[in-house]
Amino acid sequence: MVYHSKPDVFFITFIFLLIWIMGFIFLVPFITSFTTLIIISTIFIISAIFLWWYAVSIKYVFYEDYLLIKGGPFQNKIPYQSIIKVAPTSDKLTGYQISSTDKGLELFYQRESHGSIKISPRDKMKFINELKKRCPNVQIPHN
Repeated sequence: MVYHSKPDVFFITFIFLLIWIMGFIFLVPFITSFTTLIIISTIFIISAIFLWWYAVSIKYVFYEDYLLIKGGPFQNKIPYQSIIKVAPTSDKLTGYQISSTDKGLELFYQRESHGSIKISPRDKMKFINELKKRCPNVQIPHN
């Protein structure tokens, strides 16, 4: 079962523009030749494509033994038996998160490095119901 993320278009656009503006401000004085201009432009275009790919490819895949959270080249496998709790969250600036939306879910799980991850599936209720089927001991608040 695959669930796609709900992208935050405003945040993605803001970051995209910020990269281009900062690049323009800081790198324009160093452009001394056409070759330098081509190299810098190529780097920024590749950065923009990577940011877009990451933002639109975020998905949550339920496998038999684990939940795969994937965005661009990054992925995180969370075994169902390690998931402790799922709670709504509206905090988008702190913690380990794979998406930037302000109203999502926070999965708490047992692991050495991160204890939780913030996600934002498009259909939260279907996602939670599927998680309950695969992880019946998970704590879910009734909000």
